[in-house]
Amino acid sequence: SCYYSIKTNLNMIKTDAVIIGAGPVGLFAVHQLGIAGLKAEVIDNLDKAGGQCIELYPDKPIYDIPAIPVCTGEELTKNLLKQIEPFKTNFHFNERVQEVSSKNNKWVVKTNKNKTFISPNIIIAGGVGSFEPRKLSLKEAEKHEGKSIFYSVNDKSKFKGKKISIFGGGDSALDWALELSKISNVTLIHRRDEFRGASNTLNEIKKLEKTGKLTMKTKYQLSAIEGDKNIESITIKNDEEKKIKIETDYILSFFGLIMKLGPIAEWGLNMDKKNISINTENFETNKKGIFAIGDICTYPGKLRLILSGFHEAALASVECFKRARPNEKYKFQFTTSSKEIQERLGYKPK
Repeated sequence: SCYYSIKTNLNMIKTDAVIIGAGPVGLFAVHQLGIAGLKAEVIDNLDKAGGQCIELYPDKPIYDIPAIPVCTGEELTKNLLKQIEPFKTNFHFNERVQEVSSKNNKWVVKTNKNKTFISPNIIIAGGVGSFEPRKLSLKEAEKHEGKSIFYSVNDKSKFKGKKISIFGGGDSALDWALELSKISNVTLIHRRDEFRGASNTLNEIKKLEKTGKLTMKTKYQLSAIEGDKNIESITIKNDEEKKIKIETDYILSFFGLIMKLGPIAEWGLNMDKKNISINTENFETNKKGIFAIGDICTYPGKLRLILSGFHEAALASVECFKRARPNEKYKFQFTTSSKEIQERLGYKPK
């Protein structure tokens, strides 16, 4: 009873393995499963692959990836994605696993977008939890989320010709302020005078401010949101309680990310604080067919390194094969000598 990823209907997908987390370790798990002939579906709360490497240090050098003297988080992610291209993996971004249950010796994984995955294997490669945007603290913000308040931009065309208030002082806030100023009426609001984002982007924004193509308000924070079904205006205030009212159609908030373990904590796994305890033979948890690799798993001597996660992915993939192909014998093969693996990777054996 083996699965390649098969859509039985629009919202139900059968597959050999569901990987939760599209960071480097999750991406390498795709590779290890792929060379064994298994198909994986990858779910990630973020809008792209890369995990911490992309969100926290895309330009920061990494020095301990074997055979690569130095690379950035972005370069590592791009190379890992290129490495798994032959497997044509389906990624489900901006999606979060809400519920896991078992049925007929398979795992049933349900997401917040009403998708259901059926698989004998789940690999949790979610770092130290899923990344979630740091949300606006005002109570009235909640009812506007996903309608007039957004924490990421998927389609910039919806903001064309609109009044946009952007909050934040990092690269995301600066980049989108610069980009949307081309099509929208943008006000950039930050609680400090200093910005954390790239200086060249900030310089471009200051030029736009001088020409009146963009408005900046520093040392201000959001105080109130006015409007019932849609946002009509916002009020911001500074430390001296000076208030300014701004007509606004949309709020974009970029206050960074927080890491949450989320529903994983409720799956009945053996937890050690915020980490999942595993069996080092195959990185299986106390639940048969659920594996944990990367920063989220713990065991004696654990090193929280990307290369350790790669090793963990390799061992987990062996047990995944046995569960996905119970009627086949697992054959350990070297990629250098296996024509079968080389063909899966798109190379013609000589």
